[in-house]
Amino acid sequence: MSKMLSLTLKVWRQERPHSKGRFETYQIQDIPDDASFLEMLDVVNEQLVEDGKVPIEFPHDCREGICGTCGVMINGQAHGPEKGTATCQLHMRKFSDGDTIVVEPWKAGAFPIVKDLVVDRSPLDEIITAGGFITAPTGTAGDANETPIPKEAADSSMDAAACIGCGACVAVCPNSAAQLFTSAKLWHLNSLPQGQAERFKRTEAMVETMEQFFGSCTNHGECKEACPKEISLDFIAYMNRDYVKSKIKNRKLAGQG
Repeated sequence: MSKMLSLTLKVWRQERPHSKGRFETYQIQDIPDDASFLEMLDVVNEQLVEDGKVPIEFPHDCREGICGTCGVMINGQAHGPEKGTATCQLHMRKFSDGDTIVVEPWKAGAFPIVKDLVVDRSPLDEIITAGGFITAPTGTAGDANETPIPKEAADSSMDAAACIGCGACVAVCPNSAAQLFTSAKLWHLNSLPQGQAERFKRTEAMVETMEQFFGSCTNHGECKEACPKEISLDFIAYMNRDYVKSKIKNRKLAGQG
């Protein structure tokens, strides 16, 4: 049987990107502890609409921990108190009756606030656009085993591909760095045979696009702790190694070395 919670919410409200924001306090009651965090926000918004007030804008889509759309700071923690869990997967059983919960948007210079808890994360899309793909001729699909892939490479690629691009790593980094996101997207392709043809061109393009928007990594490791998919810091080391190689190989290909 569900336990009912009464909570105090302090939510960041901001009408427009450049308007002055503020915290607003809401008292809510009878929230079942088996409700998700986003379902709790739905209840708050229903109350606000009934009272003739503007509902809270918050990011969400699939609500299954897959799309990476959700993501807010909950009591100062990205995605909240449960490790390896996206905001949409967080349940109210992680809180106690009478708790005060502070909800804020991602805090990073590269993620300007659009409204309330919604931020613009398009700089992450710029990194993917720069090289997060494989160029290959299309046509009839080959057999599943046509390209032999070592199990270790397949497993490592899948671990990197688990990144949902939510931006929590950027939000918690003191430098607003995006190395964990970028390295995961790179290693997802760079570790596979299909990704080798453009490996170093891809690495150089994506890293240098990243550096246009985000800060530098200084190995705090907070990104991994906040990541809902627990992406490994090892991928950052792989990215740095490939970036050094890319500068040498791409220079030679350009006839400059």
